Amino acid sequence: MIALIISCFLPWTFHPDLNKTFTGFFSENNIYGKPGKVFIFLGIISSICFIYSRVWAKRFNFFICAIIVAYAIRNFIIFSGCYRGICPEKKEGLWLMLAAALMSLIMAVVPDLKMVEKEND
Repeated sequence: MIALIISCFLPWTFHPDLNKTFTGFFSENNIYGKPGKVFIFLGIISSICFIYSRVWAKRFNFFICAIIVAYAIRNFIIFSGCYRGICPEKKEGLWLMLAAALMSLIMAVVPDLKMVEKEND
């Protein structure tokens, strides 16, 4: 989750027509929104669920991480998509955001949870 939050502050794309670099918190006229805020919010919830060793927390964390991955794919497509014949240059922050989101989903799928069976009397 820390890598996901850090990626929001790194450059995501460089747009040569505007001569500006977009991040998770900046886009021209806020046209792409501020996905960094959403990633920070969902990342904090997911981190809390990673700490709890309850079954409901692991299931809820899987749901949250799936939302994070879906939102990361959406942002990757929107930020790196070509427009009016101009393709922005993808920067390291965009790739780190996508990789960190996928890694969080992998970590949520394989939780380290010890199951205790109750004895039937």
